[in-house]
Amino acid sequence: MQARFRSEGCMDMYDDNRMVLCGASAYEQKYYFNEKFAGIPDSIKEELHVICVLFTEEVGGVFTIVFEENGSISLETNAEEDDLLYDEISSGLMVREIRRNRQEMLESLSLYYRVFILHENILDEEEG
Repeated sequence: MQARFRSEGCMDMYDDNRMVLCGASAYEQKYYFNEKFAGIPDSIKEELHVICVLFTEEVGGVFTIVFEENGSISLETNAEEDDLLYDEISSGLMVREIRRNRQEMLESLSLYYRVFILHENILDEEEG
């Protein structure tokens, strides 16, 4: 499945203080990873790759994992207006399944973002 998706490192996108971590497009058959997060362990990068590609192969459209301004993570999916093959019901189900099955990884990524990108001192929060 993954072999059809070429890996691209050009998704250094920002949108109103949000930052895209990674994503995949069924239309372009490409996987994107924001190189700003090169410090994330390779095993997590691979897991993100698999999640994104499997999502778009199953549902279609475009799937992205985005850091919100506060460090929380959003899983977003959309499709072109004329895409009759996009399965909106399955997309919602798969987003919930990813959140449930990958909760620990998503929380770790959020912590990574808060510490290494936002430069928050999380020790102050734990003491307070």
